[in-house]
Amino acid sequence: MSDLLTIYGQQFSSRLLIGSALYPSPHCMSEAIKASGSDIVTVSLRRQNSTTAGDDFWQLIKNTGLTVLPNTAGCHSVQEVLTLAQMCREVFATDWIKLELIGDDYNLQPDPVALLEAAQKLLELGFKVLPYCTDDLVICQRLVNLGCEVIMPWAAPIGTGKGILNPYAIQSIRERLPDTTLIVDAGLGVPSHACKAMEMGVDAVLLNSAIAGAKDPVLMAHAFANATLAGRQSYLAGAMAEKSTAAPSTPTLGMPVWHQFNE
Repeated sequence: MSDLLTIYGQQFSSRLLIGSALYPSPHCMSEAIKASGSDIVTVSLRRQNSTTAGDDFWQLIKNTGLTVLPNTAGCHSVQEVLTLAQMCREVFATDWIKLELIGDDYNLQPDPVALLEAAQKLLELGFKVLPYCTDDLVICQRLVNLGCEVIMPWAAPIGTGKGILNPYAIQSIRERLPDTTLIVDAGLGVPSHACKAMEMGVDAVLLNSAIAGAKDPVLMAHAFANATLAGRQSYLAGAMAEKSTAAPSTPTLGMPVWHQFNE
């Protein structure tokens, strides 16, 4: 049975999206991306430049052969987002855009009001919008109502590595938006966090700091790939129901009874 990730009508075999920032070296980035098994890599046009180093970076990204997902990292206003998104569309020849619009510089929380406005305008311009947002159900619902087919709520503030701080919120989004592609983005720190998210039924996870910031990014990319797959398989298999009392794994009903006889 096919189990592919669908994003705006395109299908992918991997459910792990990977970022391209913060690696100790370009070679390490390339090897970690390869080890992750990901089909999609995120890039930030704003955080690169037109120097030779910048050109080399783009060539490395192209050499991966992966689908590129540009993002609007670093934007603080709707106009910044619109300008950068149109530049990304020209540079990368794609209508995909990961919408990031920061409202607070301390915890890098997305601005919920401006995010909705930016998403609407990008959709009107023909972009396929993947909005990075908090785990607020109402914001997610409104983004979907605007036309976003993908929602990317955080597990925790970006770069914290704390894992899913509010499992109830993520589960509520999954249950209330069953037909929306749900990608947990930001805040995952270790492979077990990714596994937990996938076990909850989210469609994919996006990782950057957790891999790039590891002592061995390549090995960590392998670990996250395995954890993401394990979590997905667990979700599809259907976990046993939790119980408040112990239950023997081997039933006693029907078992032979052995009697001890005295000689």
